Order: sequence, then C-alpha cells, then structure tokens
Amino acid sequence: MRQHHRTLRLLGSLLLVAMGVSVTGAAPAQAASPTPLDRVVPAPASVAPSGSPYRITPDTRIRVDDSREARRTGEYLATVLRPSTGYRLPVTAHGAGGIRLRLAEGPFGAEGYRLDSGRKGVTITAAKPAGLFHGVQTLRQLLPPAVEKDSVQPGPWLVAGGTIQDTPRYGWRGAMLDVSRHFFTVDQVKRYIDQLALYKINKLHLHLSDDQGWRIAIDSWPRLATYGGSTQVGGGPGGHYTKADYKEIVRYAASRYLEVVPEIDMPGHTNAALASYAELNCDGVAPPLYTGTDVGFSSLCVGKEITYDFVDDVIRELAALTPGRYLHIGGDEAHSTSHADYVKFMDRVQPIVAEYGKTVIGWHQLTGANPSRGALAQYWGLDGTSAEEKAQVAAAARGGTGIILSPADRIYLDMKYTADTPLGLDWAGLVEVKRSYDWDPGTYLPGAPASAIRGVEAPLWTETIAKSADIEYMAFPRLAGAAELGWSPASTHEWEAYKVRLAAQGPRWEALGIGYYRSPQVPWQTAE
Repeated sequence: MRQHHRTLRLLGSLLLVAMGVSVTGAAPAQAASPTPLDRVVPAPASVAPSGSPYRITPDTRIRVDDSREARRTGEYLATVLRPSTGYRLPVTAHGAGGIRLRLAEGPFGAEGYRLDSGRKGVTITAAKPAGLFHGVQTLRQLLPPAVEKDSVQPGPWLVAGGTIQDTPRYGWRGAMLDVSRHFFTVDQVKRYIDQLALYKINKLHLHLSDDQGWRIAIDSWPRLATYGGSTQVGGGPGGHYTKADYKEIVRYAASRYLEVVPEIDMPGHTNAALASYAELNCDGVAPPLYTGTDVGFSSLCVGKEITYDFVDDVIRELAALTPGRYLHIGGDEAHSTSHADYVKFMDRVQPIVAEYGKTVIGWHQLTGANPSRGALAQYWGLDGTSAEEKAQVAAAARGGTGIILSPADRIYLDMKYTADTPLGLDWAGLVEVKRSYDWDPGTYLPGAPASAIRGVEAPLWTETIAKSADIEYMAFPRLAGAAELGWSPASTHEWEAYKVRLAAQGPRWEALGIGYYRSPQVPWQTAE
C-alpha cells in the first residue's frame, strides 16, 4: 500500500511538472499574478487591460523583422532574459507566437510604441527603432523583478494581457553626469547608461571640463587632458578619456538610444584649462591645479585672441567625435567675468559651435547674453530664484529659445535627501523623493510658453560622488521620477499613485545590484 501511494505521488508530481507547477513548495505557477500593465515607470500614455496573460516558456522565440535595428533590439532583449529564465530564446525572423518586435507605420512618432499582450504572444510595434527599444523596457518591467538577475530563477514569466499605447510628452529626457569633479571610467559610465535606458532616458549630458579636471583628449592642446585631467576633488588621481574611450561611450549610448551631449564649461569653471596653458590667462601665469569645491573664481581671458583659437580647436575636435546634434558650452557661475565680457565671449563662441554643425546649449545664464537662433537654455534655478532672473529666461523662451528644465531644488540628484544623507550637498535645500517628483514642467517657469519647454534633465554633480555605488544611491529613486516627468502625460502625475508604482521598482533595483535610498515616503516592496 505504501508503494502504491508513493507511485501515485510520483505520477502526480510528474503531472504537475508537465503543467508547469513547482513541486518544491513554491506557489503554483497558475496562481502567480502578472504585473499590471499600469504598474510601469514612466507611466504609459494609455493602458487597456484585457484577456489572458502571455507566458514565456522554453519554446518562446523572439521574432523580429528582417531589419538590422529590430534584430539588434531582439538580441538585446534576449541578453536580458536568457540568464534569469534559462531559456534559449532564439532571435529569428520566422515562426509564430512568442515575442514579436515589429517596425511599422503608425501614430507612434520617433520614440513611441504599442505593446499588445495575450495568451498567444506579445507584440511590440513602433515606427522607429528607438520606439521598439523603449517598448522592450516596458516589457522588462512587466516581468517579475527576478528577470533582471544573472542566474536562473524559478519564474513563472507572465506578461499581463492587454494593450499599452505610449508616446513621450517631451523629446528631451536627460541625465547629466559630472565626470570632472570625480572621474568615472568608461565601464562606470556604461553601467549608468544601462540604468538610464530602463527608464527611457534619451540624453546623456557629460560634463567634461571644470576647475577640478579636464576629461577629454584634445590633440591640439594635449596638456588639457594629461595635466589638467591629472587630479580631482580631494586630490585623487583623476583621469581622462582618450578619443577612443569617448567614441566607445558614444557608441554604447547609441546602442541604448541615448544621444551623448558633451559639455565644455566656459568662460568660468576653467581652472583645469588655465593651469594647463599659461597663455589662456590674462596675466600669462598658470594657476595651480585645483582640488577643492569652490566655484566662480576662474575665467578664460576674453580679450585675448588665443582664447578663441583654443575654443575653436576644442569645439572642432569634440564636434568631430560627437554624432549628436548638440554641444553644451556651459556659461554658469562666471562670477570672475564681467557682464560685458560674458556677452562678448558668448557672441564669439556660439557661431563656432554652429560652424562645426552643432546646436548650442548653455546653462540659463546664456539668456543674459544673446542666445543664438535655435539655442537651448538649461534652467537650473530654484523655487526661490529671483523673479527678475526667471523673467529673463521666460523672455528668451518667448523669443524662441528652447528651455530644458533642471531646477536644482527638484531634480539635482546630488542634493541630500535629508540632513542625515551621508553624500551630497544641500545648498539648494533637501530634496526628498516626493519633492523631486511633485511638480509640472509645463507650468513650472512663469511666463515661459509651454511650447518652449523641450523637456527635463536630472544633473548629478560629483563633488561628493566618487564611485558607482554613490551615483546609484543618489540617483535612485529620484531618477525614475525625473524620467516620468519627461515621458508621461501630465494627467498621470499624481504622487499617491506614483509612489506605489515606484515602490514596485525596489525589488528590480535589488536584482540589478543597485543600492538605492529607501525613502520613508515610499511603501517599498521587498524582493521575494
């Protein structure tokens, strides 16, 4: 009788395995609930749940159009899914069902997509490759957080049934990384790029020069990198990117559909350059390298013609390395440059940027000069910034200057969360997660037409940030909110709903090895 019961149990177990049910004490696969379609960050434009979920199995294929772009995104998706599922997930142009990535005409714009999910499969449709890639990021978030792990996990891998139709609110959804105060390697920048891509960020703004370090090789002025890049805040060894390094960052970012926007900050924030070449100083004397954190003390010599030879060489070489449309010329905190000299400098430099085929971006102080036609101004003021300064920026916006919003007391990722935050600064105030999310870019700047707002960007200055773990602790969770402000319709912006969606990201970050700030304002979920 005992043997008979053992045989029945064995037959029952085999039947459960055939049905896809675990016999190790875990909940049956059929009892698992897929992530709701509206649990995504950034919030999709439109969600319509319906029907049965799709289940990824060992037989699933990733079907792609016969195009290089679709295949590349299919291979990217397979690379994400294979380690955790343990499945082969072949990428093919043939077959039926499975996960299909499809390029086709439709109301998607340059970055939008539609995701259709049902019992027989998941189809992501987009008009452009970037939209297909963004749709894949949504699919990742619809799968359990354990899908991000690099070892085989039990699953099940269910995608809720229904349709998502999604297009971004703004074309500029950026993140800035300051590699000048502290230097970050190519691999560290790539890691950040992957994290940005998950939330549909499409611009990587690299702050390549400042008082503390010059980080890009310029052949015509080699000491900029070899000497000007030889230190950093606190006196560490610094570093710089060779041209090959920079090209690799640009290539990798492009593979994640991010456009690199390089910044050479001037006429202020230039001590590393001034220390490298005495002739750039008005008195012909090179200052020592600087490893502190003060601002506003340095300036290129506006009256010297060699200054513009220098600027021309730097912009020419950097533009040649950068396939993107933009080149950022800084322009903030030029306290050691008179207003007249500042205007003169910007009048000379902006045409150089245009000469080499790029569009000028400057910090919003550029609006106090004469922004060139088509220029963008990046606003970093505070709620408490003077009405006069805000009015100046708004007037430029009404005159045709596009505005990127980076208010320091909202989405500067280097601001402390609370007074006890071990990293970061607090000159713009303490910026908890709710404050970083709870504002509307479309109405933020008084007097600026909504049509002038190009989008949002979350800068991360690195006076106190020295390693990847520091980047991640300060960026997460606030980066996700900045991404949502840039992508999602204004109608979806509501803190009480957002914090629940944000809480569900915690286990995903843990699976990805991201050490994030567990804000008490968010009802964090724990990994199973």
